[in-house]
Amino acid sequence: MSYYFSKVLSLPFDAAVAETTRKLKDEGFGVITDIDVTATLKTKIGVEFRPYRILGACNPSLAHEALTLEDKVGTMLPCNVIVQELAPRQVEVAAIDPVASMSAIDNPALLEKAQIVRAKLEKVIRSL
Repeated sequence: MSYYFSKVLSLPFDAAVAETTRKLKDEGFGVITDIDVTATLKTKIGVEFRPYRILGACNPSLAHEALTLEDKVGTMLPCNVIVQELAPRQVEVAAIDPVASMSAIDNPALLEKAQIVRAKLEKVIRSL
C-alpha cells in the first residue's frame, strides 16, 4: 500500500500552490499550516533547496469526529499535502493517504473516517 497519491502539473510553482489550496477548500479543507521548506533550510542550515512547501490540510468536521474517536489521533493531523518543483513548470502535488497512516491505530470507526478523508484528498489530486 502506498502512503501517498500524487499528480504532476505543468504550472509555475506559486500557481500550483494556489490551485492546490483552492481545490482543498472546495473539498472542505483549510490550510492551517504552510511550511516553506526551501526558506527554512536556507535560514536554518544554509542550504539551497528546490521550491517545496508542506500544506497542513484540515477538514474541521472530520478532524473533530476523529478526535472524539481517538484522542491521540492528533499526532497524525493535519493531513500533509506537499507541493514541490521537479523542474520549471513541472510541479508535483502529493497528499498523504490517511488510510495508510491511520491503519496503525486499531479502531475500525476511525478507519471509516480515514476512508472519507482519503476520498476527498484523492478528489483534490485528481481535479488538479
